[in-house]
Amino acid sequence: MIDPVQVLWSPAGATMPALGSRPLVDVHDGDTPNFRMPIRMLSVDTPEVTAETPEGAARVDQNFVQLAEWIRQGVAPITPGLAEFVLPKLETGKAGSLQFEQGTAAKEFNEKNINDRLARPGKPPRNLFIRMADSPFDPNHRLLAYIAPNYSAKELATLSREERATFNLDLITKGWSPTFIIYPSIPGELDLPIMLAAAEKAVADKLGIWEKSTTLLAYEYRALEDLFSVTKRKVEGDKKLRPSDLFSWRERYCVDMRTRVLHGPEDWFRVDPVYRLWLWPWDVSEAVGRLNLTPSPRLVGAN
Repeated sequence: MIDPVQVLWSPAGATMPALGSRPLVDVHDGDTPNFRMPIRMLSVDTPEVTAETPEGAARVDQNFVQLAEWIRQGVAPITPGLAEFVLPKLETGKAGSLQFEQGTAAKEFNEKNINDRLARPGKPPRNLFIRMADSPFDPNHRLLAYIAPNYSAKELATLSREERATFNLDLITKGWSPTFIIYPSIPGELDLPIMLAAAEKAVADKLGIWEKSTTLLAYEYRALEDLFSVTKRKVEGDKKLRPSDLFSWRERYCVDMRTRVLHGPEDWFRVDPVYRLWLWPWDVSEAVGRLNLTPSPRLVGAN
């Protein structure tokens, strides 16, 4: 029988998402297994490919046209300002197809870019440099990180911060992602200006997703898919629909990084997309104090 101990701990666990049927790749030695695992790239949000096929995207087109009709009828639980912002994008009849096309293009760019930048003629590919967030996993248990080629100290001495850019930054530079910075994982004081400048230029040059004014940013697309689902339940008279469900489709608060003004969950469109900082509801109180934020007049009911 062991002696009683005074140090007790109940560690939290996470179930890692499987990639295919063999998430465990190999075992280096008895206590060092090598796992294949997904990384959710920080501060970026590329268009979705969840429709899976052009036919699936066409069904989303129809759903969004129906959502636009419900919004026009005043059935959908959405504020007038946000409704006015999204309606022109929904009523094209191609919002789902455009998202899928852009998502496919972003995926192809990211795959080629990573392979090209890791390649070394006549040598094995470079390893990855990974910088994780303070909270390492997202709600889906994906590793949150910035990733880049792993350069030697000698190489780093000759490269500017732009030249050794992360793959995250590359997506923004080429216009395949907006900035998608979620508190508290804010880039450092040297990296943030580079990221914002790259985003500004991509928007100005109409690269990637910025080519078309009817583009729904990925987080807008996901929110509207959820809005369609909850509105459909409302229209069909779902008895299990709770009042709180009507607002479950919008998840985060939004801060304007230029003014420190905090906006409500349906007012993100009032902030230039380059300068949006996102807050989960449970982080709002802490962020208001740490970042010296000022609630918008609409958020406090002043207008």
